[in-house]
Amino acid sequence: MTLRVAVPNKGQLSEPARAMLREAGYLRSAGQRELMVNDPDNDVDFYFLRPKDIATYVGQGTLDLGICGRDMLVDSGAPVAEVIELGFGHSTFRLAAATGTTSVDGKRIATSYPGLLQDWLERTGTEATLVRLDGAVENAVGLGVADAVADVVDTGNTLRQAGLTVLGEPLLFSQALLVRPAGNGDPDAKEQTFVRRLQGVIVARAYVMVEYDISQDLLEAASAITPGLESPTVAPLSKPGWFAVRAMVERASVHRVMDELFELGARAILVTDIHACRL
Repeated sequence: MTLRVAVPNKGQLSEPARAMLREAGYLRSAGQRELMVNDPDNDVDFYFLRPKDIATYVGQGTLDLGICGRDMLVDSGAPVAEVIELGFGHSTFRLAAATGTTSVDGKRIATSYPGLLQDWLERTGTEATLVRLDGAVENAVGLGVADAVADVVDTGNTLRQAGLTVLGEPLLFSQALLVRPAGNGDPDAKEQTFVRRLQGVIVARAYVMVEYDISQDLLEAASAITPGLESPTVAPLSKPGWFAVRAMVERASVHRVMDELFELGARAILVTDIHACRL
């Protein structure tokens, strides 16, 4: 049976989701305005849907997998399970109010994420009136519709530009997720392959391949600097007493690792991107 996958058709998750799928070998010929794309080579149908609807479609079992934000997942209340975090679309759900406000107890809170806000109110025992709005809520306080707002933001600058002060810590940390119907049994082979490909992209983005030459007396110390995922690959060079070493290194720390290797005595240190992998 063809695997059915939901992809955001707009918003901050749309293009990063498409990019990840292309890196995983899908959507190679998909246009920007198509509602559905069949990928016959991989036996997958992709449906481009409103981001807020994806969890609902997946939760009902209409679709097998979907890419959506944790904020929209919680807001929907749909019965879906998180499969993996995808590493993009980071944001926070935050409260903001007029300067001088310290609590939202007894206040009117405007939001376009009523499910998300209601979940937080119930978990914390906060008494407040929920004002549901569609779209931007930054002007709700200034126009007298509410005393505070709750919104999904990246940095919170938009709220501050509207004259609001962000209150406390984020109510929720969000990022893009791959989700499936809750209680849907074990994934079949196509779903496992899909998940494995995305995991390969995530790892390939997080790591680079480091290669260098090192003398035998320094090999053990160099291997400690670049242990790799299992162990480094070591091969003898034609020059007696010298070895070539290859190892995966976290991208974020690669320059520090290169410095340490050079100071140790390694030479010909090279770094290359990893475009795909299976671990």
